[in-house]
Amino acid sequence: MKQFLKFTLATIVGVIITTLLGLLIFFGIIGAVASSSDSTTVLKPNSVYELTLEGTLVDRSEDDPFSGAFGKFFGKADENSIGLDDVLANIEKAKNDDNIVGIYLKGGSLVGGIASIKEIRNALIDFKKSGKFVVAYADNYSQRMYYLVSVADKILINPQGMLDFKGLSAQTMFLKNTLDKLGIEMQIVKVGTFKSAVEPLFMTKMSDANRLQVNVFLNSIWNTLLKDVSVSRKVSVEKLNSYADEMMMFQPTEKSKQYGLVDSLVYVDQVDSVIRKCAKDLKKDDKLVFVKHSAMTKVPDTEKFEKNKVAVIYAVGEITDTDGDGIVAKDMVKTINDVAKDSAVKAVVFRVSSPGGSAYASEQIWHALAMLKAKKPLIVSMGDYAASGGYYISCVADKVVAQPNTITGSIGIFGVIPNIKGLNEKLGITYDGVKTNKMSDAISVNRPFTPEERDLMQNYVNRGYELFVKRCADGRKMTVEQIKAIAEGRVWTGEDAIKIGLVDKIGGLNDAIKLAVDKAKLKAYNIKEYPEKEDFTTKFMKNFSKDVETRFMKAQLGEQYNTLKQIRNLEKMNGIQARMSYDITIQ
Repeated sequence: MKQFLKFTLATIVGVIITTLLGLLIFFGIIGAVASSSDSTTVLKPNSVYELTLEGTLVDRSEDDPFSGAFGKFFGKADENSIGLDDVLANIEKAKNDDNIVGIYLKGGSLVGGIASIKEIRNALIDFKKSGKFVVAYADNYSQRMYYLVSVADKILINPQGMLDFKGLSAQTMFLKNTLDKLGIEMQIVKVGTFKSAVEPLFMTKMSDANRLQVNVFLNSIWNTLLKDVSVSRKVSVEKLNSYADEMMMFQPTEKSKQYGLVDSLVYVDQVDSVIRKCAKDLKKDDKLVFVKHSAMTKVPDTEKFEKNKVAVIYAVGEITDTDGDGIVAKDMVKTINDVAKDSAVKAVVFRVSSPGGSAYASEQIWHALAMLKAKKPLIVSMGDYAASGGYYISCVADKVVAQPNTITGSIGIFGVIPNIKGLNEKLGITYDGVKTNKMSDAISVNRPFTPEERDLMQNYVNRGYELFVKRCADGRKMTVEQIKAIAEGRVWTGEDAIKIGLVDKIGGLNDAIKLAVDKAKLKAYNIKEYPEKEDFTTKFMKNFSKDVETRFMKAQLGEQYNTLKQIRNLEKMNGIQARMSYDITIQ
């Protein structure tokens, strides 16, 4: 009886503690929601837009108070994601508002795609045309962040800090040896010599073709970075390459200044005095007002209401058929159809940042876009990736705009069917059964392909490839033969893609919007984004448990979370795939 009471009491205490923790989390979330709905920001004279370069850069911001709660719980930064859309909008506000005297780029470890970073960099260059200053400070600069801040009028670094500048490398993880130990054979059917997305499943290193294409696009990205930094810092490309070979991260910080990579070695409490010197017409007794990114997003938009709209449709992530966190075909098709029916929308910009995915889903989205294009101008703006299925849904546009370091192309198809016969044998599992027809048990995961089954699968994939090539040829006004000559699953940078006809113009989202406006012959318009953002309450009710699990795994696994994500992605590969080997890690 004593033991029973003891366990009962322990259970009751556990329930009480769990309930209290739940209430704390709940009220924390309510507090976050309340703080996120503060009134608009009114800018004061002598304001400086303070953009903290920490966390993860995403294409589009979300109403996500979870970030702060989970960041604090796991000892991370409060704001763990920043929307590229908000950053670009805030820089534009800062440029046009007389109360803003400059921009302060604080910190140096924002994680983001190189094309998105270039888009911010270009916006900062445009901002400087207003005559206002840009100052950057960090204890340590990652290589990508140094590329971003290299446009600043003054680059400051901690005297004991590090500047990462060593060149680019690319790595991918190969699973063949692991699968062999498990007794699993991944049976591959594909079209495209360069279609390398499936190589990790049946090889232990890069194929010669893949090594060639990665070498080409990696050097293209690096050369773009070097040229841009060379112009901003007035240091020759040859010298920059020699500095990279020294691996600046482990060189004395003074060398960074000596080489002209930074301007001053200062501590953070000395940054204000540098900024004051950069601020024009600032009197001795005037105070600088630093406006954080979150507050800057709440500065009211001064645009007047206009009846005519330019729609910006965001297509971000992997392309799936019915579910997923990225581009879900049924949802995207509905969004596209709704925009096509909206008489107020006069032109459309389709913002694509995707490595591809389901070929079937890509075809559904392509068809919806083709119907929209028949009614309204359609311009594609490519983000960090618009490859394979991402290019499939882009090629239909009137014009395609990409950054020089966007990854695109990868026109190819593959299919993967696992054979777990070896695993079954290890586990002692056997199968037996009956069938009514010759092919009733075809494409079984419990045995290898028969020659006839492999031929059927290859023909199926071939048909998908021919359709993909035709879509590209029709969209780009090229012949099938011309597309095949640059297809074969090969990946290109935007800089190279424009030379071979896959892209029309180098530029960012704002450049694509200008093209859409010109094509629609609009004089006055407003931008409207799709799909509409869900408010926090809706997201909370729909995705609480999923969001908690994802954030917990990211916090616990850190960089290894991407490995788990790659393995989980294998489960989603239903049917044939138009997907690039985007899991290559560029450092």
